Amino acid sequence: MIRLNDVVKDYTNGAHVLRGVTMTIQDGEFVFLVGPSGSGKSTIIKLLTGEIVATSGRIAVNGFNLMRIADRQIPLLRRTIGVIFQDFRLIEKKTVYENLSFAMHAVGASQRLIRGRIPYVLELVGLSGKADEYPNDLSGGEQQRVAIARALVNNPSTIIADEPTGNLDPALSQEIMSLLDRINALGTTVLVVTHERDLVNHFQKRVILLEGGLIKGDGIGYDAK
Repeated sequence: MIRLNDVVKDYTNGAHVLRGVTMTIQDGEFVFLVGPSGSGKSTIIKLLTGEIVATSGRIAVNGFNLMRIADRQIPLLRRTIGVIFQDFRLIEKKTVYENLSFAMHAVGASQRLIRGRIPYVLELVGLSGKADEYPNDLSGGEQQRVAIARALVNNPSTIIADEPTGNLDPALSQEIMSLLDRINALGTTVLVVTHERDLVNHFQKRVILLEGGLIKGDGIGYDAK
């Protein structure tokens, strides 16, 4: 579960980014977080992953209190969260298999677990025959699928996707979102940050609208109030 209660975030440069955000995302939900540039979407992602700390308020993610979390607990928090980025962030000199293996080694997974888990995840994202390919030999859509596989490989309870279709054409964007929808159907909580109104409305999921550091809407569809 993700829970923010009256969360304020001020930066040292004087920017007041979040002005009292309260929201709850239940386990197993699929939620879009939308809003104009500068509304605070990226700040919320950084707060949820423990990259930054709120100025005030309360934040709980998957059983961790992020206002009191110790440094040694941050890696434990991040094992429960898989993050997907717009720019993929794959290691170009490593194969698809090696990119996923690297992510599993980082959390101390055994070789036996790695050998069993990676083929399953690649099949899940439709890349069974691509384990030995390098990222630059793949299409943009395939690279994003590798990024999704990497986010899934440590079996997180939550996926956070930051503009996951920002570099893809509309057809591929819908394909990637459909994949995230299928992953959600398996029980994984999915939070997607995006600005693509048509894509959001096509899937008719819960939408949280952020404007000026405040929640201005929460319902089904981009224009929910």
